[in-house]
Amino acid sequence: MVRDIVVEGAQRTETSTIQSYLLIQPGDPFDDARIDRSLKSLFATGLFADVSISRNGDQLVVKVVENPIINRVAFEGNERIDDKTLEAEVALRPRTIYTRAKVQSDVTRILTLYRRSGRFAATVEPKVIELPQNRVDVVFEIQEGDVTTVESIKFIGNKEFDDSELRTVIRTKESAWWRFFSTDDTYDPDRLSLDRELLRRFYLRGGYADFRVVSSVAELSPDREGFYLVFTIEEGERYKVGKVDVHTTLKGLDPTQLKDVLKLAPGDWYDADKVEKSIDALSDAVGTLGYAFVDVRPKLERNREAHTIDLAFDINEGPRVFIERIDISGNTRTQDRVIRREFRLVEGDAFDAAKLRRSRQRIQDLDFFEKVNVEQVPGNAPDRAVIKVGVEEKSTGSLSVGAGFSTGTGILGDVSVRERNFLGRGQDVVLSALLGQRRKQAELSFTEPYFLDREVSAGFDGFYIETDRQSESSFDVRTYGGDLRIGYPWSEAFTESWKYTLKSSEMFNVPSSASIFVQEAQGTETYSEISHIAAYDKRDSKIDPTSGYLAKLVTDVAGLGGSVAYMRNRIETDYYYPVAENWVLSLSGNGGIINGLGEDVKLLDRFFIGGNEVRGFKIDGIGPRDRSTNDALGGEYFYAGSVQLAFPLGFPEEFRIKGRVFNDVGSSWKLQENDPNHLIEDSSSLRASAGFGMTWVSPFGPLGVDIGYAYLKENYDRTELFRLNFGTRF
Repeated sequence: MVRDIVVEGAQRTETSTIQSYLLIQPGDPFDDARIDRSLKSLFATGLFADVSISRNGDQLVVKVVENPIINRVAFEGNERIDDKTLEAEVALRPRTIYTRAKVQSDVTRILTLYRRSGRFAATVEPKVIELPQNRVDVVFEIQEGDVTTVESIKFIGNKEFDDSELRTVIRTKESAWWRFFSTDDTYDPDRLSLDRELLRRFYLRGGYADFRVVSSVAELSPDREGFYLVFTIEEGERYKVGKVDVHTTLKGLDPTQLKDVLKLAPGDWYDADKVEKSIDALSDAVGTLGYAFVDVRPKLERNREAHTIDLAFDINEGPRVFIERIDISGNTRTQDRVIRREFRLVEGDAFDAAKLRRSRQRIQDLDFFEKVNVEQVPGNAPDRAVIKVGVEEKSTGSLSVGAGFSTGTGILGDVSVRERNFLGRGQDVVLSALLGQRRKQAELSFTEPYFLDREVSAGFDGFYIETDRQSESSFDVRTYGGDLRIGYPWSEAFTESWKYTLKSSEMFNVPSSASIFVQEAQGTETYSEISHIAAYDKRDSKIDPTSGYLAKLVTDVAGLGGSVAYMRNRIETDYYYPVAENWVLSLSGNGGIINGLGEDVKLLDRFFIGGNEVRGFKIDGIGPRDRSTNDALGGEYFYAGSVQLAFPLGFPEEFRIKGRVFNDVGSSWKLQENDPNHLIEDSSSLRASAGFGMTWVSPFGPLGVDIGYAYLKENYDRTELFRLNFGTRF
C-alpha cells in the first residue's frame, strides 16, 4: 500500500496541486498502470519539462523539473512584418510557462504569416536564453528572404482559349518587372482557390456548361525563389440555349408576361451569369405584381448531341418567412443607423431576396467598408429569419497632395482633406484647394445624406474660384459665394434635388485691346439662383459604368434678388452598352438654352464649349466670336454629343490602361448683342471631330491623352490636335 507521496523539485507549483493530478493516492495499492497514467497526466499540464515517478519502500516519490517562466519574447531580423503584428500572432507571452511545443507552434504561425505575404523562403530559428530563477528569454531569429514570385502559369487541356488569354482571367499573374506596384505575382494559396472559381465563371459565361478544373498544382522551385503553377482543365462542349420556358403554380400569374424580363433567348450562347440575372429579374417582376413569397428555380436539360440546353424557370410559392431582426457586427466606428438606413427591408417585413441583394449593394456603395457580408440564418421560429450583417471598416479619411498638368489649367497643385464618414455618421466633409497657372480654387463642402433621419440629402458649399481666361476671351474672372442644397429619391433610379446659390462674379483685368463686348461686360455681378435637378440613373456603376443609361434635366432661375435675371435649361444623357468583354460603347449628348428675364444674357452666363465637350477644339473654341479680336463671346444655345468605344490596349490588366476612339459633335450659337458693325461671327452649323485617346490610372495619378482632328468647323473656330490631363481629377 502507498503510505506517503513525496514531491521533489517543485519550486513554483504547490505540492497539493501536483498531487491533485495523480491517479493514485495514499492508502491505494501500488499499481503500475495507475502510476503510468499519473505520469502522463502531469506531463499534460504543460508545467513540467521532465517528470519521473518511482517507489521507495512504501513511499511514492514524484520528481519534477518545472518548465521555465518566459521573461521576454523578442524578434530579430524582421523588417517586412513589424513586432506588433508578430506579437499578435504568437502564443508565447511574458510571465507564461515555456514549452517546446508552444515554441514550435509559434514558429509555424510566423512562417504561415510570411507565406501569406509571399515569402516562402523565410526561416525562423528560435533561441532560448536561460536566466536566473528558472526564467528564459525567447528570441525568434528571422530571415525573411525575398518575395517568392510566380515564375510561370501554364494550362493543360485548353483548346478554345490559349494560355495568354486565360492568364488575363485569373487573379494571379506571372512575375514581371512592371509589377513592382502589385502583389498579384506573389504566390498565395487562397488566391489560387479564387483563380479556380474565376476560370469556372469565365467558361460558364461562354457556354461551356461542362467545364471543370481537374487540378491546380503549385510547385516551388529548388531555390525556393519562385512557383510554377499548372492548371489542368476540361473545357467540354459549348452549348447554345434551346427552349426557354417559364412555369408557375401561382394563381392569377400569367407566365407569358414574364418572358420579357429574361436575359437569355433561344439561340444565344448559354451564360450562367445571365441565368442568375434572369432569376433575379423574375423574382423582382413577380414581387412587383404582389406575390411576396416566391421561389424561382431553373431547370437545365442538356442535349449533348445538338449541344443545346433547354431552360425552364419554375416559379412556385416559397416558404412564408418574415424578418425577425437585423444584426450588425464589425462596425466599431460607423453607427448602426448609418447601415440600417440603407436596408430596403426592416424587421417584420416579408423576406425578399432581391431587396436583400439591393440592400447589400447600397451598403457597399457607401464605400465605408473593406468587406460586407450579408447572410440569412434561421430565427426562433420556422417562419422567422435573422439577417446578419458583418462589415470590415476601412479608412474613410484622406489627405491628398497632388500635382499635375492639364491643357486647360496648366501646371497645378492640389491639396484636399476629406472625411466621408464624419464621426461615424455617414456625413461627408471636404476642404480642398487648387493652385494652377490659370486657375485658383478653394472649397468647403458638407453633406448630410439622411437629413432629419429621412432619406433626404442636405448640405452646403462655400467656394472661391479665380480663372485666367485671357487666351480665350481676354479677361479674368473671380467668383466666390456658397450654396444650400437638398435632394431626395422618388425611386431607386429617379432622384430630385434643389439648390440655392448666392455668389458674386467679377470680370477684371480686361486689356484695352479686348473685344468691345468684353469691355462692356467687365465689372461685378451678384447672383441669387435657384436650381432644380431631376435625374434618372440606371447605370450599373456611377464610377465606371459599362451598361445602362443616365438622363438629367437641370433648370436654373436667377433673379430673386441679385443683379442678374435669367432662366437656363440643360439636359444631359449618357448610354452605355457592353459590346464584348471590357469593350464598352457609350453615347452621350447634352444641350442647353438660356433666356434673359427682362434683360440680355450676360457674357459670363452663356455657354462656352470645346475642350473636353468636343475634343479636337480648344477650350471655348466653338461659338460666337469677335471677328476683330478673336475673343470668344459664348452662345445662348448649345448642344454636344459623342460616340465613343473604350477597349483594352493589351497591357496587363493591373496597368489599368484603356484606349478609346471617338467622334464628337457640337455647336454653340446666338447672341442678342447690338452689333451694328457686324463684328460677331455666329453660326449654328455643325462642328465635328474624330480621334483616339487613352487613359492610364497610374500610381501617380490619372493620365489622359486625346488626339482629335476637327473635320467640320468654321474658319473662326479654334482647334487643337493634342490634349493632356495628368495628376489631378479630370
